Amino acid sequence: MTGAGTNTYLLGDEQVAVLDPGPAIPEHIEAILEAGDGRIKWIVCTHTHPDHSPAWKAIHEATGAEVLGALPADDMFQDDTFKPTHELVHDEALCTDEFTLRAVHTPGHVSNHFCFLLEEEHMLFAGDHIMNGSTVVIVPPSGDMKAYIESLQLLLRYDLHLIAPGHGEVMEDSKAIVEWLVNHRLKREAKVIKGLQQTGRTDLDHLVKVVYDDVSEDLHTMAKLSMSAHLIKLHRENRALQHEEDATWELIEI
Repeated sequence: MTGAGTNTYLLGDEQVAVLDPGPAIPEHIEAILEAGDGRIKWIVCTHTHPDHSPAWKAIHEATGAEVLGALPADDMFQDDTFKPTHELVHDEALCTDEFTLRAVHTPGHVSNHFCFLLEEEHMLFAGDHIMNGSTVVIVPPSGDMKAYIESLQLLLRYDLHLIAPGHGEVMEDSKAIVEWLVNHRLKREAKVIKGLQQTGRTDLDHLVKVVYDDVSEDLHTMAKLSMSAHLIKLHRENRALQHEEDATWELIEI
């Protein structure tokens, strides 16, 4: 699920911020500390999934760096060790003599997700909100498709030139990428609606084969998670009905 691995970014020269320290792999932690060379002052986490934050503790203990982020979300895939020394709020900025890093609350992939805008470079560190090479899995209950789409739309208000994802290479033409992601999710939602129209009342195992007929069946287990997030969004909007007694769904015709 992490492709080539999780990207860790070091920002600054005289005073360094480590963004997404990654998993607690000793060789990785040693590489960060060596690159920081006594200058690490901040540890910044986009969110607390286990491929993004666990190395915070060893780096904090080695450097005394301030830890910035949000407390773990309430779901099954969290780094429960994470304890920020400062809990972030939306639009808060880390201002140094070298750079300004602005926190943008972007729930969706998970409720405690933040992106970070490096204002001088117009570069967005996107964590798992936007990835290069694949779309993001939205895992209920902490993952929220409605919040995810709204968070993508929020990013269009910022002057973005580059996106530095948590996985994959840096991407250019940021506005076009964000717009494509919004349209992609809405098109997938339309397929969920069309799928329910075709099947009538049905369960997830059947529906995923209809909605994700363009995706290998090997990926359908993960696809069901994002599809569930779409269904929850439709349920909140009174467009789909869940029958909890047999875990089936049907479309509400208006």
